[in-house]
Amino acid sequence: MVSKAEVLEAIAGKNRGLLATETDKIAILSAVARLEDRNPTPRPVEATDLLEGNWRLLYTTSQELLNIDRFPLAQLGQIYQCVRTSGARIYNIAELPGLPYLEGLVSVCARFEPVNERRVNVKFERFIIGLQRLIGYQSPNDFIHQIESGKKFFPSLDFPIEKREQRGWLDITYLDNDMRIGRGNEGSVFVLTKTS
Repeated sequence: MVSKAEVLEAIAGKNRGLLATETDKIAILSAVARLEDRNPTPRPVEATDLLEGNWRLLYTTSQELLNIDRFPLAQLGQIYQCVRTSGARIYNIAELPGLPYLEGLVSVCARFEPVNERRVNVKFERFIIGLQRLIGYQSPNDFIHQIESGKKFFPSLDFPIEKREQRGWLDITYLDNDMRIGRGNEGSVFVLTKTS
């Protein structure tokens, strides 16, 4: 039987997966799978009180996310997935620390729809990329409040995502008060901890 502490120990020092070797990845995925078998929340999609909030990414196998680190003059900072169950919304926010005054931000806004007790379909609706200072970014909560109030972010790339193929699904395979594990339609694994 594996514990959350063992998963946290396995992913420690791996910089969300950027520094994980192939051997590390095998060990981490094995620990994650054993923890998923002990999921204390059998119907996680219905556990809105646990799902609601801001989640910080601790580890992922998603190359799409990890490749953000390849932007020139930027490195991958904190990545958040903020879930707002009342509006069935998900806000993915990646902070990009860089040169002073050039700290960046990449965000994708999506709507989710429950499919069953552990899967949600996700439809990506809006993409925002810009410099934190120019768009007034302070924190995930403040940023989401600005989005929900209808603000358009200038000067930045801020546009709707209209292509039908910009969809996916996410299985929530483990959920408790402060840890969530998910598996996406592209085979990616996500380990997150609740921040607020």
